Amino acid sequence: MSSDIQKIRNIGIIAHIDAGKTTVTERMLFLSGAKHRVGRVDHGTTDTDDDPEEQERGITIFSACVKFDWKDNHINLLDTPGHVDFTAEVERCLRVLDGAVVVFSAREGVEAQSETVWRQADRYNVPRIVFINKMDREGADFESVFNDIQPRLGGRPVAVEIPVGQGPAHVNNPFRGVIDLIDLKFLEFDPETEGKQVKETDIPDELMDDALLWREQMLEAVYELSEDAMALAMEGEEVPRQVIIQALRKGCIEQTIQPVLCGSALHGIGVQPLMTAVGHFLPSPLDRPAVEGFDPKKEDKTLARNPDPKEPFSALVFKILPAKTGDNYWIRIYSGVLKQNSRVYCPNRDKKENVAQLWQIHASKKDRDGQTESLAAGDICCVIGPRFAITGDTLCDTKEMIELPSIKFADTVLSMAIEPENTGDRKKLEEVLAMLRRQDPTFQAVENEELGQTIISGMGELHLEVIQHRLTRDFGLNVKFYKPRVNYRETVGGKSDIVGACNRQMGATQMFARLSVRVSPLEDSSAPVQVFDRLPADINLPGDIRHAAIEELRERAAGGGLLAGFPLSGVRIEAYDAETHEEGSDEVAFRIAAGDAFDKGLQAAGPVLLEPVMKVEVTTPEDYMGELVGDLQQRRALIAGTETRGAMTVITAHAPLKEMFGYSSAVRSLSQGRAGSSMEPLGYQAAPKEDAEAFMY
Repeated sequence: MSSDIQKIRNIGIIAHIDAGKTTVTERMLFLSGAKHRVGRVDHGTTDTDDDPEEQERGITIFSACVKFDWKDNHINLLDTPGHVDFTAEVERCLRVLDGAVVVFSAREGVEAQSETVWRQADRYNVPRIVFINKMDREGADFESVFNDIQPRLGGRPVAVEIPVGQGPAHVNNPFRGVIDLIDLKFLEFDPETEGKQVKETDIPDELMDDALLWREQMLEAVYELSEDAMALAMEGEEVPRQVIIQALRKGCIEQTIQPVLCGSALHGIGVQPLMTAVGHFLPSPLDRPAVEGFDPKKEDKTLARNPDPKEPFSALVFKILPAKTGDNYWIRIYSGVLKQNSRVYCPNRDKKENVAQLWQIHASKKDRDGQTESLAAGDICCVIGPRFAITGDTLCDTKEMIELPSIKFADTVLSMAIEPENTGDRKKLEEVLAMLRRQDPTFQAVENEELGQTIISGMGELHLEVIQHRLTRDFGLNVKFYKPRVNYRETVGGKSDIVGACNRQMGATQMFARLSVRVSPLEDSSAPVQVFDRLPADINLPGDIRHAAIEELRERAAGGGLLAGFPLSGVRIEAYDAETHEEGSDEVAFRIAAGDAFDKGLQAAGPVLLEPVMKVEVTTPEDYMGELVGDLQQRRALIAGTETRGAMTVITAHAPLKEMFGYSSAVRSLSQGRAGSSMEPLGYQAAPKEDAEAFMY
């Protein structure tokens, strides 16, 4: 069994939008023999982008899982979105993967979302290899992209391939193949067989000097990683191929290097070596550390599970696809064996769950021929039967319990009010929204009974637009949609020391309580509210009353700020003194005093409205830079920097989300369609005074 696990590769394809992730995936499926025709994104014929919304827009929105075999390795591949609005799909996939292929466009290079997905991979300690795609495009520059990886991403790229030529067929030196630096061979890919036939020849003399220079750089990294390689080099001996591969594999798994390959996925150039590199350099489940969690019955007790079928079963739910016949739960099995028609335990919900069916996954669906009796450690599969677990929850053995770390998703930044056109659709709308919440952890829907509306929230304009289309097109609902609004927060601008009081007559009892509270801002205005019990130990305050006062402060903080009830953040609240009477000083009195102190403390410290700020990256020809910078400044953007990448200029700016509605259309209009932009959440800043005043009155 362990030898099978050694051959499993659980990998993801991650990148900035339009770098070619889905095209890479499709070409892998074709070249491995998993499908007979190559799907095209622009034709809407790809396996992984099978949702109508994805096919219409030509982008990936939902992560998809495909499986194929290549050179004795069984590869579970997750294709992920590149658009920042769907970054949760990347987050949940990286949480369960063992390795990743990071795709860069040879023309655009390291872009804004490239940095985001790289940071996500860092956070989950995911080893990665790099594929510089689109080497056949106008303006392709392998060396420029390669040299950007270290300063912009903090990586250490090591080239194991270099391109022969770059750019389309009409340029002087078009891209026509790659040089394998390990074997020192020139690889050409037959266009007639769409890259299936690979011709391996000696490197032409005119390219040999360049190849040897790059190979020496690769070997320098190998010497650092392998004592055997260093010893051979010092003796003047040739370093064997297998020693080089083992050294690079070690460095990749330890995340000290990232092997770099190149090609053109659209034309099948360089994809076969990429699949071979996945097997050579990326880890199997056995190469990864044991997964750690804690005992749900004793939270201070840390537990671990090795990737071994003989260990107790443990798995993580990373995606749920609602279905009429039973929700499809996508899980990663970390240890043990999972059998069909068995019972497992979900510690997060304290519920036992049924495992009625086990399926292999193809794209976003169950594989038609993929139902199986059992699956073991290291695999990714679909389970039908659970009812209570949600994304990020653990499934484990009913006797040997463990709770694994969950998945943390970013807060929503944009909201929109919706309501059904008629009362008959209200119940159906509620059911559909509940289903969408199960599927997408970054989508929220809260009913406002006073207005008869539902407030839906998401990660951006495109995210909410996709939700709109699903409600109307996929579910046939007649729904009114109102203008999107940003999700503000509230904090305080200064400090205050306040005494909250309760001095009320309740029947025959005179209630009394005094609570001294200090309110101050945290350095990070977006950090969660911190509530501290600083009450002296010798104060005459029973434990239940003390607890009630602190609990009231926490509940009030969770309820939002004073301006408009927006979520409160970046605030420290400390209760540091209290006064009681012999009679009438009970839990209720101190809750009232705590509430009074909370309101007075926030007011005295100066409520501040915070607005979300986006990091904006605009890539444009130099001719349009002035107009684009001027437009950004009119949107209250701060220009953080500009740089030249090939023939294009990249503008980086920090802009309030409120001012950025419809920005992608504005960029196209100002540049005659030649510039592009991307945005990602950066943080929060104080909103203009007039915006805050609008909520006060």
